Amino acid sequence: MTRPLDPDMFAGCDGSHAPLFRVGGKWTWRLIRCLEDGPRRFSELLVPLRYITPKVLTETLRAMERDGLVARSAHPGMPPRVEYELTPLGHSLLDPMNACCTWAAAHLPAVLAAREAHEPA
Repeated sequence: MTRPLDPDMFAGCDGSHAPLFRVGGKWTWRLIRCLEDGPRRFSELLVPLRYITPKVLTETLRAMERDGLVARSAHPGMPPRVEYELTPLGHSLLDPMNACCTWAAAHLPAVLAAREAHEPA
């Protein structure tokens, strides 16, 4: 017989704190990868992320900044130069990301086979 679920299994995640959905966002992981080697300008980020709109990139960077994952630095000049870089908190996600990438590479064939088997004929 299966043990009943603990009613307090999500204690501390009861909605009093915003969950870390940002880490699972569509663009967050890609932005972290783009920023892992150092600061980048907005226009540099748009090159590998060519499918993201500037509006969504701005929203994602602002949300990551709010969550403490990215720091924004504005430099004076004409035109002003803005750079984004990972904070130490953002850098702390690189090891878990690498573990996820390793897992995905090892298990992708099995996941694709399961998806194919699940599709209606």
